Amino acid sequence: MSGAKVRVAVNGYGVIGKRVADAVALQDDMELVGVADVASDYRIRVAVERGHAVFASDPAAGDEMDAAGISVAGTLDDLLGRVDVVADCAPKKLAAANKDRYQAAGVKGIWQGGEKHELTGYSFCAQVNYTGALNRDFARVVSCNTTALSRTMHALHRRGWVRRARAVLLRRGTDPWESHANGMINTVVPEIRVPSHQGPDAQTVIPDLDITTLAGAGPYNLSHIHFAMVETTRPVSLDELRDALWDEPRVAFVRAADGLVALNSVIELMRDLDRPRGDMWEVAVWEDALASDGREVYLTFQVHNEAIVVPETIDCIRALTGIEPDGAASVAKTDASLGITKTFLPATT
Repeated sequence: MSGAKVRVAVNGYGVIGKRVADAVALQDDMELVGVADVASDYRIRVAVERGHAVFASDPAAGDEMDAAGISVAGTLDDLLGRVDVVADCAPKKLAAANKDRYQAAGVKGIWQGGEKHELTGYSFCAQVNYTGALNRDFARVVSCNTTALSRTMHALHRRGWVRRARAVLLRRGTDPWESHANGMINTVVPEIRVPSHQGPDAQTVIPDLDITTLAGAGPYNLSHIHFAMVETTRPVSLDELRDALWDEPRVAFVRAADGLVALNSVIELMRDLDRPRGDMWEVAVWEDALASDGREVYLTFQVHNEAIVVPETIDCIRALTGIEPDGAASVAKTDASLGITKTFLPATT
């Protein structure tokens, strides 16, 4: 497929799907052929406004779209007949049921982290295991939290520093667009399973990473926050820790000393920087919260659940289709197209 644009479909035009569709449209080696969904409300009408061809994921949805005045280009099966790869961004479990459909159409498939590792047999984070995904038929981009853990822990693990990692994850209670329907108020809900699923999930990307995670959800919707404590194989200085994180793609520093003291202020910064939808594709690590005591290192970082997996999905398209065999080259290309950076305020840093 080298030398030709990869033809891409996005099935599911929700929180992740709409962002993946926009990112695909920015790539000079990809063509967004169309998006498929079952909705007929404002969400899919935005796709029409953006000039995307809209397909119905099932016939009943097509009738509803027609009734809502949405021009329907065909069914999902029609769309699959025109593409090389589909990025499935449908709700979890519903997405898994589409695998047979993609196999029958002879297209490659990418799923999001809501699905189980066993669905594809390969869980993907671009800077960690890009090569292993080359020319595979299917892969799963791991969840937002697992992507953040994979990026940050990879910075330390690849240097042989990690003896054991522990992380506490405080997740947002709901996505902003649906907080009117199911947001929690004045409480925190702990996950009762230890480890929480994100730790074992990170091990599908970094198999020999010794990590234990605990998690809970709180009454807010502006991303997640992680607190990681890593027992190291030798004393790691604060400068070494900082340099390792700086060298890792898609990890950027923020500072409380700059007024970036909380999740909302970091998201506000993304809005002030004119990021699309206020998105932050990077893991934001609080530089002035980094610490080392000679036995362990400590990190605090923010994970924008709506955006962080978008660049990973773009890189996964390249890996599965083989149009770019070099993972670092794909990461650099994706980062340049989206505006991913190492520092958010370079003129004054």
